[in-house]
This record gives sequence, structure tokens and C-alpha cells, in this order.
Amino acid sequence: MPLTYDVRIYSIETRRDRPKPYRVRWLVGPQKHSKSYTVKAQADGRRSELMTALRKGEQFDAETGLPASELRALNGSVTWYEHTRAYIDRRWDKLPAKSRRNDADALATITPALVKTTVGQPSPRVLRTALYSWAYNKSRWSQEHPSEVMDALRWLEKNSLPVAALEDPATLRLALDALSTLLNGSSAGARTARRKRACLSDVLGLAVERRYFSVPINPLSTVKWSAPKSTEEVDPASVANPRQVRALLEGVRGQGERGAHLEAFFGCLYYAAMRPAEAVGLTASQCHLPKIGWGKLTLRGGIVHAGRDWTDDGRAHQVRHLKARAQRDSRAVPIPPHFVAMLRWHIERFGTAPDGRLFRTNRGGVIQDTGYGEVWASARGDALTPEQEASPLARRPYDLRCAGVSFWLYSGVDPMEVARRAGHSVAVLLRVYAKVLAQAQERANLQIEAGLREWDGTGPSPGGRLGDTR
Repeated sequence: MPLTYDVRIYSIETRRDRPKPYRVRWLVGPQKHSKSYTVKAQADGRRSELMTALRKGEQFDAETGLPASELRALNGSVTWYEHTRAYIDRRWDKLPAKSRRNDADALATITPALVKTTVGQPSPRVLRTALYSWAYNKSRWSQEHPSEVMDALRWLEKNSLPVAALEDPATLRLALDALSTLLNGSSAGARTARRKRACLSDVLGLAVERRYFSVPINPLSTVKWSAPKSTEEVDPASVANPRQVRALLEGVRGQGERGAHLEAFFGCLYYAAMRPAEAVGLTASQCHLPKIGWGKLTLRGGIVHAGRDWTDDGRAHQVRHLKARAQRDSRAVPIPPHFVAMLRWHIERFGTAPDGRLFRTNRGGVIQDTGYGEVWASARGDALTPEQEASPLARRPYDLRCAGVSFWLYSGVDPMEVARRAGHSVAVLLRVYAKVLAQAQERANLQIEAGLREWDGTGPSPGGRLGDTR
């Protein structure tokens, strides 16, 4: 609640039957506050402090009942480490497992930089383990901590800077520099740095909400910062053409029973431009596979690997809704007849897991990126020339998704429809596939030039020159 001048301070109340009989009572806005004391002089002193703040014209905080000066002093004593633990505690139950892990990663990077001194500081790797695996993993708070971890966290509790210190741009830059650097001293990737900066902004936003700063402004908004340089754009050299994709899928099929089972999985990434997590969780109920013509996949989420330490049930994977979508949202993706036939053949031969998943391990478990990554690497070696294998061409399974989206764009599909099918926003699509779109624009330019030549008389005329009124 906001600060207010609406304050009433009452006389000291005496209750003889209580261990602390002398109670100071005051009203801040609609909120009642009180504090009991054993000795009357203590109660008189506290009432005098409140009256002095009121006479000075100070505002009071309705939630805590404290004068603004006391609130600032109290908030100024809250350390960065204490605040970040409170931040984790507040968000934990509402976050998916992977986001919990990402928050812990970001804060474990930033916190060691926000200390008063480095005297007696544990090694970077010990601090990293203590913070990432214990301090910022709420599921392990009740477990017995190793002695090395306890020593590191006690050092942090003692030496962590106050949250209020981050109002100073120089101190805030310590945090920004830390999140831009990896543990080995090299520069972090742009995507990693931006993700960690977003976490820092959220933590500071909570500090603003709790009035830890003298001015109710997120200090991050006052500091200019640029992420490490990198490109989000898809590299055309990594994009396989349809002929190359067919050869790669044949290479997958040639990897024995395991490869035959994964051919349709990789087909999902290309023909439906699915994310790997979406394909991992694809079920038969999501598939409309007619015997003739185009089919459709209705995607509702995916299975994400987060690690056993970050999920509530101790499983390594978590079922999640579609990326950047509401909980129950879905995305329908039409699929061509060739791929419909591939999925029908897959289901006929391999069946489904008990929960309907199309792709699974021999024991019915969730397929791992390491497993299908091995098959993909072998298929590249069989399907590509040595020069192509050494190049970025389809180096990662995810590159199949990029190739599928790129082919849609090159084929002239409206970018808005491409974005809808791929689960992108149009803005992200245009930014990430800028180089692919540039190639499609060159093709469009040639088509326009051909049309102009027809009207200029240098090619077949459709019935007269442009502007001819005869």
C-alpha cells in the first residue's frame, strides 16, 4: 500500500494480565498497528518516536505502520542475497522447472559480484555450486547442506551488498558485467546475457515493489547496456534444401531399428516445423492423418528436459504448454501427403506409448536429445559429402525446423501464415529469417523483371505495351 499522511497515534494502553502489559497503538490509513512492551518507559519511548516522525511531517507506510525514515533504514539493511532468496521463494511454485533452473543460473552468476569484499571469498566454482544447486533451488532448502556449501553461503550472508546499493550505477554495472561473462572468463552469448538481464530486471522490480530504493524506479532503466554481439538470424549455409532433407531422412532410416523409429520424428521438425520438445511429446490424438490429401497436426505443448532437481515430482522431464502461448492454447499445422504417409507408416509399425506418444525409448520413456542427436550425426555422415558434413549444413536437428520455415518462405507462403504455423510472432519471423527472406526477395525481383520485360516488348507480350490504350 502507498505511503500516507493519514496517521493517528493513541495513548498507551495498559493490560495488567499480559506478559507485556504496555501497548502502543496507532492507525495508518485503514490499517491498525500495535507494539507491546514489558516496561512502560519503552512504550513511552516508542510512542515518542512515532509522534516525532508525525510532527516532522513524515509519511507512514500503511502495510508496516512505519514512518518513511524507519522504512528506508529497514529496507537499506536487506542484502542482495536475502532479497534474491525471497524472490526465488515467491516465484518457485508458479514457475515451470526450466524457468526455475534459468533463474538459479542467472542469480548464481550475478550474486558473487555484489559483495563488500573478496577477503576470504570461496573459489568461483564453490560459490557457483552453493548458489545454483542449493541457495536458489528451493526443493533442496530443507536438505542437509555439505559443509563446503554452508561455509560459502555463510560468507555470502555476511558480505552481500545491500539491495539499495544497486541504485548506484557503478554497482549495478558490476551485475551487468557479471551476467555478460562466463565462469571461465569468456563472453557470454547474446541470448544468455539477455535472459540473465531479464532475471535481474525482475529481481530489481520486486525491490522497487518492496520500497528498497529511495526512488520508486527500477535502476536498470537508468543504465545504458548492450548485450554481447551476436546474430539471431538463420544462417542460409545451415539450411538444407528439400533434396538434401530427403537424403538425410534416408540416412536416418538406414541407422537400423533405432533410425527407422526416428525418421518420422525428424520429419516433424522439417515438414511441420515443430520444435524438438513438441515432437517429443506428439501423441496420436494430435494427428489427423487421412489416407488421401493433406493432414493436420494440432500441437498443444511439448515435453521439456529440465532435470530432476528442478521438478516437483522428481522426474527429469516436464510437460509444458506451447512456447509463448497461454496454458490451453493450440497450434494447427497442415502437413503434406508425403509426410502424412510417413506418420501413418510409423504408427502402423511402431504403435504408440501407453500415453499415446509416437516417439519413445525401448522401455516407453521420453526420447533424449543425446540419443536422437547421435542418430542425426551418423545420418549426416552417410548422406552428405565430406565437405558438406564439415559445413554448418543441418548440423543440429533443430536446423530442420529452420529449413522447413525457410522453404515455406521461399515457396512464397505469406509470412503471417508461416509465423502462425511455426509458432512465431511475425516480428520474430522477419528478424530471424531476414537472410532467407532476402534470398526470396531476389527470386521475386527476377519474376518482376520478367514481367516488366514482357511489357517492354523484349519478351512475350500479354496483349500490348503498358499504357497502350488501343
